[in-house]
Amino acid sequence: MWLLFGAETRGLFDIDLNTAQFTIGVAVLVVTGALMLLVAVIGDCGACNHSKSALGVFSGLLSFLIIIEIAAGVMAFMWSETLSEELANFYATIYAQYVYTRSPGQAMTLKLLHNAFDCCGIGGLIEVLVRDTCPEGNFLKQLSFPSCPSVIRDMFKSSAPLLLGGFLGTAGIMVVALVCSVVLSQGRR
Repeated sequence: MWLLFGAETRGLFDIDLNTAQFTIGVAVLVVTGALMLLVAVIGDCGACNHSKSALGVFSGLLSFLIIIEIAAGVMAFMWSETLSEELANFYATIYAQYVYTRSPGQAMTLKLLHNAFDCCGIGGLIEVLVRDTCPEGNFLKQLSFPSCPSVIRDMFKSSAPLLLGGFLGTAGIMVVALVCSVVLSQGRR
């Protein structure tokens, strides 16, 4: 929701990428959050009211979410190289559009990416045109910023195991909640 309606990030959706991947990704995050909220409310109602049927629905939905969580982690790990290439291409598209149009939305997007990855540009003499979107620093530091596409690729390759661990850790926490739900449901008998 912050990406869609935040003052700092609203410009991300005004960029012409000839693709809807970013918007679809944000929509998936919103739907997933809403689904997790629904599952949590059903679980809370089932636990507070000692309702066996609500706990059963909660357990079923939580089992479904655990499977999705594990599948998402494995897919993110397996496709980390593809994802890094997509993000590097996204950056290159934004960069090229900004060089030609100097749009405020694209400038804001470049600033977000530059600050997130501590990089600037794609390398070469054209970097003078995008220096205003680079992270803060003295002149010498601004001359030594690495190329963003290479930083993005390297970051995704090195972070893929951590991403998988995060997804599996979250699934592990959900398994604990599932076990608690089953124990509570069995205790209700």
